[in-house]
Amino acid sequence: MADTIRYPLPGFHFIVTFAGLPFGVAGIDSQFSEVSGLSAELTTEELAEGGENRFVHKLPVRVKYPNLVLKRALFPLPSPLVKWAQDAICNLDIKPCNVMVTLLNDMHVPVKIWNFSNAYPVKIQISDFRATDNSLVIEYIELAYDFFRELTP
Repeated sequence: MADTIRYPLPGFHFIVTFAGLPFGVAGIDSQFSEVSGLSAELTTEELAEGGENRFVHKLPVRVKYPNLVLKRALFPLPSPLVKWAQDAICNLDIKPCNVMVTLLNDMHVPVKIWNFSNAYPVKIQISDFRATDNSLVIEYIELAYDFFRELTP
């Protein structure tokens, strides 16, 4: 039986999907060029013990998650995704949904899936305009969420 050669996963072939929104976000509306914020940190609380001067105890408290940041080129067409974000930020009409980030292999098969629970928009940003640059206008959508879990593809 031959051993399977394993290669590191490339980070450029992925999709982002939104589940549970009242509209169908598909195609151009979910084609992102960059996703960041896939991390988790266990926060600790320090406890000094009387008579022990060599160290302080660090006790686990809770997990802290940064916001998920999605980046893509700005298109002139109306976007249901941006409308969802603007409704949440400008009108406080917050409709949380689950967001899945799926990393694909070269055959377009999911190899890793992260599910972000109860995500909702907290920031929309458009990149700066510069007459000296020959670059695309980038749209940033930042999402807060409860937690994320890695799912089995």
